[in-house]
Amino acid sequence: MHTLDIIILVATLAFIVIFGYLQTRGSKNVNDFLKGGNQARWWTVGLSVMATQASAITFLSAPGQAFHSGMGFVQFYLGVPIAMVVICTVFIPIYHRLKVYTAYEYLESRFDLKTRTLTALLFLVQRSLAAGITIFAPSIILSAVLGWDLFTLNIIIGSLVVIYTVSGGTKAVSVTQKQQMGVIFIGLVTAFILIVADLPSDITFTNALKIASANEKLNVLDFSFDWNNRYTFWSGLIGGTFLALSYFGTDQSQVQRYLSGSSLKESQMGLIFNGFLKVPMQFFILLIGVMVFVFYQFNSSPLNFNPAAEEEVLNSPYAGEYQQLQQQLEQNRIKKEKLTYQLVNTEANAAIQKEINFLNKKEKEIRKQGNTLINKANPELETNDKDYVFIHFILNNLPKGLIGLLLAVILSAAMSSTASELNSLASTTTIDLYKRNVSSEKSDKHFLKASRLFTLMWGVLAVIIACTANLFDNLIQLVNIIGSIFYGNVLGIFLLAFFVKFVSSNATFVAALITQIIVIIGWWFDWMPYLWLNMFGCALVMTIAILIEVVFKPKEK
Repeated sequence: MHTLDIIILVATLAFIVIFGYLQTRGSKNVNDFLKGGNQARWWTVGLSVMATQASAITFLSAPGQAFHSGMGFVQFYLGVPIAMVVICTVFIPIYHRLKVYTAYEYLESRFDLKTRTLTALLFLVQRSLAAGITIFAPSIILSAVLGWDLFTLNIIIGSLVVIYTVSGGTKAVSVTQKQQMGVIFIGLVTAFILIVADLPSDITFTNALKIASANEKLNVLDFSFDWNNRYTFWSGLIGGTFLALSYFGTDQSQVQRYLSGSSLKESQMGLIFNGFLKVPMQFFILLIGVMVFVFYQFNSSPLNFNPAAEEEVLNSPYAGEYQQLQQQLEQNRIKKEKLTYQLVNTEANAAIQKEINFLNKKEKEIRKQGNTLINKANPELETNDKDYVFIHFILNNLPKGLIGLLLAVILSAAMSSTASELNSLASTTTIDLYKRNVSSEKSDKHFLKASRLFTLMWGVLAVIIACTANLFDNLIQLVNIIGSIFYGNVLGIFLLAFFVKFVSSNATFVAALITQIIVIIGWWFDWMPYLWLNMFGCALVMTIAILIEVVFKPKEK
């Protein structure tokens, strides 16, 4: 990295941390710390909700996902607008009427303490795992860029977030997230413009879209009923709706963002704002990945985008074979580049399209052979390189200064998401576990201090999880898989509470335990694509609870 990039990166992150600390230090009570004094306007709520979900994983993994598989991943978000409308109509009015600090407080009033505690614990397990991954993701970037070890980077990033989150709580999270989203939007638009500008002078944006379409990267909607296909219109619309309902409606990391709204209307408007901006934003991020793919049709690309994997194999006895594969990949690209120019300068030609498809299959085979050599060089090394595609482009093709800006985008996203998670973990621990089960008679000042201590505790645990994390298929899928294992069950508990009034607390509690065990077993044996686990878990807990209530007819009502 150039000195200018380091200056821009450090200055941006330092400004966010110091600004957040100075603007929000000295919360006087628990309401200030956990709900920001209920002062947030709708745009602050909307940007905060969006920033919580848009972690560094989004900006690392999504472009790489599009590079390899095209725009189909956007279907994952089709259920978000539907979920926003339902949450604004059903969930938010109840939370505001009861003046709760956490979503799980409501469950005690509807069921009992053990159901509230169980649901809170399910949240704490899955969200603490996700918090560790959101720290781990940017650590991978800087590890590749600066050559630092992951352990040190995890500690540095975790510490930066903890500083202002412990100091200012929810208000600090909301204030800094507005700055972070500003950096993110500027960085993404800049990256897109530069990618298109770096294409050959005779390749316009329209040409680029034509090239992407010929390589099957613009296939946005898949209406098939293929059970083995993770991302289809139906899995996104149905499974995605259930996931979004649970995430935005029952996950405290999101609920806490709109509970800070100054009124019911401000909270609802903020959530609707997020719901209808989320899909276009994700579409744009994936389109950046597609443009990176088009760029590499005219420029050389590595056999594997992970620099650590390439370094390992090039220092092994398989270096010669790997370099030969790299040459084959470049020869294949040159052939495809000639066909690409023919495609751009002629009308639709079936023969050209067929040849491009053949060369794409050949490229996949060459990359697969390269991954095999990497595995031989080091069987423990991850060959998946989706999370490295975008960062490789940034480091090798953007001008000085803008590299630092794009790295600041990714790290800002990591900090905003992690801060929300730590804040919500502390809230749930303080309100649902500590205050309700351990010490309810203490002063407000005592619980304010406890909230800060729990924030610090969860920050340390998140760093520990980050230090033990490994790459999955890719990071954005890993986070969504973790959520899908727990979210359906939690959503089902809330839907029982809202709509099925004859089901008792004992039936719900037992059904939740049984459901969680079944879902974990189902995920372990890969019974279904993970998106469907959300609907499956929700339907299962509701069905079991109703059956227990009807068959055993417990006395408690």
